[in-house]
Amino acid sequence: MKITAFSGSHKGREGNTLLMVEEFLKGAEEAGAETENVILAEKNILYCKGDFDCWLKTSGKCTLHDDMEFLIPGFMASDVVVFAFPVYFDNIPALMKSFIDRLLPILLPHFEEDGEGGYRHGKRFEKYPKIVVLSNSGLPGLSNFQVVSLFFRRFARTLHTEVIGEIYRGEGEVLKVKNLLVKPLVSKYKKLLREAGRSIVENQEISDELREKLEKPIVPDYLYIKFGNEEMDRMIENKGKKGSEEA
Repeated sequence: MKITAFSGSHKGREGNTLLMVEEFLKGAEEAGAETENVILAEKNILYCKGDFDCWLKTSGKCTLHDDMEFLIPGFMASDVVVFAFPVYFDNIPALMKSFIDRLLPILLPHFEEDGEGGYRHGKRFEKYPKIVVLSNSGLPGLSNFQVVSLFFRRFARTLHTEVIGEIYRGEGEVLKVKNLLVKPLVSKYKKLLREAGRSIVENQEISDELREKLEKPIVPDYLYIKFGNEEMDRMIENKGKKGSEEA
């Protein structure tokens, strides 16, 4: 099995998203999968122009020449693709959306019924990779992921495939905390991510029991909010001092 993660954080290798992806892929590798993690921030991905030349002129090939020429073949060669990203403002970040928009050529321009009372574009290929969604948010709770969960279920329908796993992590900033009391809790969560990676390879799903464990808060929400707000106040104060010194 080939699993390719497309990491869509603007922070590239510095964000919380990478921590989650790496643990998930470790578990998949333990179960025998071949894995790859593509850092989209390190790629040249232009905006889709919306002129449909990929349908009307070049039959499935985008007329923009950038790294998507190599990313699309890697996408289609995968059995499972992981869309990994942070939620900044109730939805997927712009970098990930640009990547998704540029996948348009892998479908046909012609319309068809989707069997569920809706419509979509036809298949250019016989088989499309299955989807895993992996995301984190600086805010606590799971309500911040309602939009992205619906989006990827609709997107999977558009791509003639299915979502076989969703991993959403509220209070994402806790993943980088070095506090001695929090560190064991984060280590436990990382083990769950590896278990999820193994489960996708072995079972093509994440069980309800495992998903419930993955979604539990790492620390109580009220503590995360308290210490998070205090840290934000310190950051604002430090920025203000620095600005005054520079002035």
